[in-house]
Amino acid sequence: MQRCDYLLSQLDVLEAESIHIFREVAAEFERPVLLFSGGKDSIVMLRLAQKAFWPAPIPFPVMHVDTGHNFPEVIDFRDRRVAETGVRLVVASVQESIDTGRVVEEKGRRASRNRLQTVTLLDAIESNAFDAAFGGARRDEEKARAKERVVSFRDEFGQWDPKNQRPELWNLYNTRISRGEHVRVFPLSNWTELDVWDYIRREELELPSIYFAHTRAVFERDGMLLADLPYANRGDDEPAFEATVRYRTVGDASCTGAVKSSASTLEQVIEEIAVTRVTERGQTRADDRASEAAMEDRKKEGYF
Repeated sequence: MQRCDYLLSQLDVLEAESIHIFREVAAEFERPVLLFSGGKDSIVMLRLAQKAFWPAPIPFPVMHVDTGHNFPEVIDFRDRRVAETGVRLVVASVQESIDTGRVVEEKGRRASRNRLQTVTLLDAIESNAFDAAFGGARRDEEKARAKERVVSFRDEFGQWDPKNQRPELWNLYNTRISRGEHVRVFPLSNWTELDVWDYIRREELELPSIYFAHTRAVFERDGMLLADLPYANRGDDEPAFEATVRYRTVGDASCTGAVKSSASTLEQVIEEIAVTRVTERGQTRADDRASEAAMEDRKKEGYF
């Protein structure tokens, strides 16, 4: 009898694990939601969710925590992609949180609405009674995210305790929660940035244009190139100039930096990522530079 070898590629293994996670959570929780920003990781998550439940529709809504300081190209893409998918979009507005007095907007040159998202997110989870929120975080992004479990418990205040994580031996997930508690779920935990880009290429997924090289007005702050937008609070000593740049990650435009790049095609971006030795958040997110434990501190409060 001829022996048949059944070998899966790296992407096939990662895809199968992520689909398993989606199905497990959908089976165990009553009201899941998929966090969707229109960025590359959430675009991959949306495709995985489609595959997990095909030919049925995705059985939960998607939610964007909107700071109001987003890149216009990304918001346009978000709305179009959601319409194409047919999934329900929930928008949690940071501006609304400011207007109702739930949070106080920061002042000064380095003011950002990024940290304010935590309250908006927790309020939206509570008001919609979501008990599980899928996020696109990966362990290779940042050391605090490397501590996360796939199914990460949040207490009744939405807080995360890195010293109180549930074991996940043999990919068995503890989904037990009490009323008022919820979990964050990270199907891309074991993916790398390069895995995400390889999957985008394989699945022929469309992306917002800012992921590819384009000419943009920027200014330099703390060694980072920020877009010259009205809410960037550019100082007189921070002259704007045009540069050919692209973005490795998408977030609040006031704290998300661009990188100089001529990579205008998917293949060129993948070649660039393959040789880089700096993580995307380490290179392009000003909010992570506030302190050595900036991300972990935000996550303990309930951040993504």
